[in-house]
Amino acid sequence: MSRRTYAPALEQADYRVVASSRHPILCPGHHLAADRRPLLMATYLSLQTAPAWFIALPDTAAAAPFAARAHRYATRSLLHASGRPWLVGRWEEPAAVLGRCGGTRIAVIGEHAVTEHYLEQAAAATGPASLSALDRAARRPGSFHLVASVGGRVHVRGGIVNLRRVFHTETTACGPVSVASDRADVLAELIDADLDERRIALELLTSGAPYPLSAPPLWRGLRAVPAGHCLTLDADGRTTMRRWWSPPDPVLPLAEGARQLREALTEAVGVRTRGRELVTADLGGLDSTALCCTAARGDTKVVAYTAALHDESGDDVHWARRTVQELQGIEHHVVPAEDTAMTFDGIDTLHDILDTPSIITVDRNRRMGIVEMAAARGSHLHMTGLGGDELLAGTPARLHSLLLTHPSTALRNIRGYAAKYQWPRRATLRQLLDRRSYRSWVGRVARDLTGPPPGTNTPLLDWSTPPRMAPWATPDAITAAREQIGAALAGIEPRGRGHGEHRELVAMDGISQWTRHIGQMAAPLGIAVAAPYYDTRVIETCLAVRPQERITPWRYKPLIVEAMRGVVPETSRTRDTKANATFEEEVGLREHRRRLLALCDDSRLAQLGLIDANILREWCRRSLAAETESYLLHPTIACEVWLRSREMTPPRHGNAVPAQPLADRKE
Repeated sequence: MSRRTYAPALEQADYRVVASSRHPILCPGHHLAADRRPLLMATYLSLQTAPAWFIALPDTAAAAPFAARAHRYATRSLLHASGRPWLVGRWEEPAAVLGRCGGTRIAVIGEHAVTEHYLEQAAAATGPASLSALDRAARRPGSFHLVASVGGRVHVRGGIVNLRRVFHTETTACGPVSVASDRADVLAELIDADLDERRIALELLTSGAPYPLSAPPLWRGLRAVPAGHCLTLDADGRTTMRRWWSPPDPVLPLAEGARQLREALTEAVGVRTRGRELVTADLGGLDSTALCCTAARGDTKVVAYTAALHDESGDDVHWARRTVQELQGIEHHVVPAEDTAMTFDGIDTLHDILDTPSIITVDRNRRMGIVEMAAARGSHLHMTGLGGDELLAGTPARLHSLLLTHPSTALRNIRGYAAKYQWPRRATLRQLLDRRSYRSWVGRVARDLTGPPPGTNTPLLDWSTPPRMAPWATPDAITAAREQIGAALAGIEPRGRGHGEHRELVAMDGISQWTRHIGQMAAPLGIAVAAPYYDTRVIETCLAVRPQERITPWRYKPLIVEAMRGVVPETSRTRDTKANATFEEEVGLREHRRRLLALCDDSRLAQLGLIDANILREWCRRSLAAETESYLLHPTIACEVWLRSREMTPPRHGNAVPAQPLADRKE
C-alpha cells in the first residue's frame, strides 16, 4: 500500500487496517505466494490504547495535519512560543515539567526531580548557538526525555541507552516536515507507515541483530535516534543529529568509584521515592537488594517482593529474608513458587501493545506477576535491579585492552575466567589475539548466519556472541537478513572503544530495551517500572572505574559490594550467588507446549514467508535444553506474538478527555 495523504475523509475515520503483505517481502526475485492471506494491522491501535506517548512537532504550519491527527487521541499538549503545536500526547501531569524564557521552551517527561525554575534558568541560558545548558539538563538524575523549542528548531533527547528512545521520520505529504516520537508504533500510525517485512527477518536472529541493526523500527520510513544523540527538527523539514554523550575514560580507583556510585544510586533512588507515600521494589539479587536498602533509608514506605523459584537451588528468598530481618521496617512479600508463572505461560493469549517485538514476551507472566501485585498494593512506581549485571559484573572482553596496558593482570584474569567458565584454551587465545575490526566481525556474522550456534563454553572475548538464524527460517528470510547486514556494512562502527566497552554498551542497550518493554506492559496498570541503574550518572560512574578492579573472576561485583558498605546489611552485602530460571524454562516448555503449538497454527510469520511453520512445530514438540536449544525459540515467538497483537481492533471512539494545552496556563 502506498503512503496516503491526509485527506479530511481519512481524518474522520476511527480506524483502518493495513494489508501489509501486499508487498514483496524479502528480496528481488522473491514474492509472496498468490494464495497467502493478507496480514492485517490496526493502524490507530497504539494512538488510541497506549497509555503514554508523545509526538514532537517542528514550528511550522506544515506540521498542522499531524498535530490535528495526534490531538484526537491525546490528553496533553504543549505549544511553541508561536502558538503552534509542539508536543502532543498522553502523559501524567506530574511526569512533565515545562520551563520557558522568551521564545525558548524546555520540557522534560519521565522520572526526574527537575523543577520549573531549573528549566527556566536552562531556557534563559539556551540559544540557537549554545545548547550546553540542554546537555547539563539531560544529565540530571532520573530517566526522562528532554525536548526543547529553540529559535524555530526542536531538539529531542532520549537516554544514553535504550530505556528512553526517540524515533523520527521526514515526509513531504503536506510539505516538507519532520516529526519525532518516543514510540515507533505511534509515529507509524500517525504517518500511515507500512510494515517493513524484510526488517522482521533480522528480528529472528537468535541473539539479536548486530549493532546498530538491532535498533531500527519495523516500519518503512521510520528511523531511530542512536542512544546518547540529540535529534534536531528544522522548520524546513530537515533533521540533524549530534552526539551529546560519550562513555568516560576508565581511570577511577575502585574505592573512589564506590563512593561516587553510592552517591549516584542514593540520588537516583531519591528521585523515584521523594514525595511518594509508598514505592515497591524487587528484592532478589544483589543489584535489587542495593536499591531496596537504599530506598529503605528514606522516608517513603518500601514494599518489597521476592519470587521463589521452582528450582530448589534458587536462594533469593533466603537472602531476602536475611536482609529484611536486619533492616526492619520493610514490608516484605514472598511469592510462593507455585504462584509464579513458568516461561511461556499464556503465550498464545497476550495482548500487550509494544512498539517492537520483545523476547520478554516469553517470560511476560512470570516477570509481570510482581508488578501486578505491586499495582494492586497501591504502588505507582516499582523499582527493578535490571541494568546492574552489565554495569557491575561487566564483560571479560575488556581483557583485550587490558592485555596491552596491564599484561600480567590480564593474563591472571584470563586464566581465572577460563577455569571458571571452562573455556577451551585454543578458542580463548584465538579470540583474545583477534584484532580484526568490528566491521570485519559483522561481515563474518552475515556469512555464518546458518552455521552452528556457539557452544555454552565459548569464550566471551569477541565483539559479541555471533547471532544465528533459527532452523525454521526460510531461505528468503536468511537472504533478507544477509542483504540488510551487507547493505549496512560500509557504515558500521562499534558502539564503544574496543571490544569490552562495545560489548557492555550493546548489552545495556538490549536489556534496557527489555526494561522499556516491561514499562509498556505495566503502564495500563497505572504503575511505572523504574530502573535506576540506567541513570546517566550511575552508568558514567561505573564505566569510569578501572576495568581491572571492576571486572574480575576473583570477586563478585566488587564495585557494588564496596559501594553498599553501611547500606546493605553485612549478612547480605557479600553474597556471591545469582539465581537463574533454567528450571522454569524447561518445565514451562513442557507445561505450555499446547500454547506454543497454537502459535504455529495460522502463523503470521509463515504468512509473511519468513518461517516454515512445520519445522517450528516439530521443534515445539521436542524436549529442549534451556541453555542450548529452547532459547532459539524466543525471538521467533516474540515476533509471532507481536504481529498478532498488532491486529487487535482499537476502540471505535476517540479519547473521552480532550487534550489540555498546558503551555497556556501562565501566558
